[in-house]
Formats: sequence, structure tokens, C-alpha cells
Amino acid sequence: MLSIEEYRSAFIAHLESRIKTKEPKNLYAPMTYILGLGGKRLRPVLTLMSTDIFGNDYKEAMDAALAVEVFHNFSLVHDDIMDSAPLRRGKVTVHEKWDVNTGILSGDAMLIYAYRLFESYKGDTFRELAQLFSKTALQVCEGQQYDIDFETRDDVTKPEYLKMIEYKTAVLVAAALQMGGIIAGACEQEQHNIYEFGRNLGIAFQLQDDYLDAFGEPETFGKQVGGDIIANKKTFLYLNVLEVGSARQKKELLDMYSIHPEDPSAKIETIKEIFLESGSEELIKKAILAYSHNAFAVLDALDISKDKKEVLRNFGEGLMGREV
Repeated sequence: MLSIEEYRSAFIAHLESRIKTKEPKNLYAPMTYILGLGGKRLRPVLTLMSTDIFGNDYKEAMDAALAVEVFHNFSLVHDDIMDSAPLRRGKVTVHEKWDVNTGILSGDAMLIYAYRLFESYKGDTFRELAQLFSKTALQVCEGQQYDIDFETRDDVTKPEYLKMIEYKTAVLVAAALQMGGIIAGACEQEQHNIYEFGRNLGIAFQLQDDYLDAFGEPETFGKQVGGDIIANKKTFLYLNVLEVGSARQKKELLDMYSIHPEDPSAKIETIKEIFLESGSEELIKKAILAYSHNAFAVLDALDISKDKKEVLRNFGEGLMGREV
């Protein structure tokens, strides 16, 4: 097996060979632009790695890996439009660089192109990949809609929130891994197990993101600490307070979430104190640990060699290696 960096380099070479700007330029240039902005290429690497783990040449999975990456970036283009975001990975977003209509149309073309990439596969492999991709793509859209709905709802529950982050984030990680199993001809149980490994790891990762948004170090987190608080997002930390906090803590939290101060620093610090005092911070740590343990328990059940399990374990631990 290759290193993560070797898989990533091989994938980037494949991406650059397949994604070209052609006419009409304003349809395809945004595609090459967003796909050229970098990122960890986490999901396509998982597809290549999984194919290797189940005994096939990872190169056979290149187009499926590219489909996953194209779809992921399509969703980012449309998310940025919905959020009116000016920047993506430190660069101007597609709809700001061109315009909203171009962003919508180019995103649509990316989604169609992602589906076309599965045409490289034949028979049952094509059918299984297309079915998994269709299910996952719809779940990602459902997760995004839940996220939008939660902005105006005051009765969001923790199970609803967990479903939202599962659909919005975790299922694409899980599907990327299962695609490798499909291409390699792994049995249904092994495909299920590798999917569950990715799903649990994806949920743990997103919960950790919630935690680090409030309690991470700005130098290592890579994003603005307190961003979710500034945006009044109803995260797992917020919902924990409503579930286990005192009447005073709940009232103070709701009061703080109703204001939009010009300088949010005092608001951020006050809400962080509520998260700590109420026990919410400890609860999210326990949830992160529980989902991580679930992922590694599924990994132990996989019928693959010990050294291949170690590759996946190291990957998972690396993904969760940010301080919690």
C-alpha cells in the first residue's frame, strides 16, 4: 500500500488530466477553478485506499474517486452561494469571482459530470456505484436542508442534529470508503463494515469540529474560533445546555443567542463559560470518544489483514489528532 501523500499525489495527477477548461469557458472555468483550490482530498484518497485494502489496484478507482471529489466541490459551490460566503480556502468563491447564475449552472454541470465518471465501470459495479452515489447525494442535500431549517427553529433536538451532521458530512466519507469495496468486489458485509467505519468517524470528526470551534487554538484550528457562536448556530454544545443546564444557564444562553454585538468577543467568552459550567463541554467530549470507539470497533471486525487495519487506524487517529 502507498502512503496517504502518495495516494493524494496520484489522485491530483488524475484530476488534472481529466478536468480541463473548454467551451463554453464560463461553464467550465469555474469547475477547474474550484477543483484547483486544493484541500486535503480526503474523500478521494479514501476511495483509492479502500480499493487497495480489499485487494484491487487503486488505479481502477480513479474515476470513482474523482466523482466523489467533483460532487464534494459541487456542494461547496452551492453552499457558498446559499451562505453568501466571500472566501473558500482563502480564495474568492466561484459566485463572487463570476456571478451567482454562473455558480449555479457550473455547479449543476459538476454534478452531472460526477455521474458520468461512473460510466467507466461496467455491469454490477456501475449499478452499485451509481445507486450508492445517488443515495448519498440525496442525503447530503437533505442534511443541508436540515441545517438551513435549524437556523429558524427553536426546538431542534440532539438526535435531529446528529442526523443532520451524519447526512451533511459523514455519509460522503462513508460512501467514499464503500466505493473502494464495490470496485474491489468485497462482500456485502465488508462493504457495510467499511461504510460504518467511515460514518462513525465522520460524525466524530464533525462533533470535534463543533468542540474546536469554541475551545480550539486559533493557530492550529485553521478557522475563526467562536464562528458558530457568532452565527448563533445550534451546535451539539448549545443543545447540551438546553438538555442538562440549569434554568439560569438556559436563559442566559438564549439571551446571548438573541444578540448580535459589533464586537462578539464578550459574547463568545460568556457562552463558552456556560458550556463549561453546564457540563456541555464534557458531554461533547464523551460523544466524540463514543463515535471514535464505534468506528474502531467496526474496523476490528473487518476481515482484512492486521497491517491493513493498522493503515485505517492510523488514518482515523490522524484525522482525530487535533487536540480535544
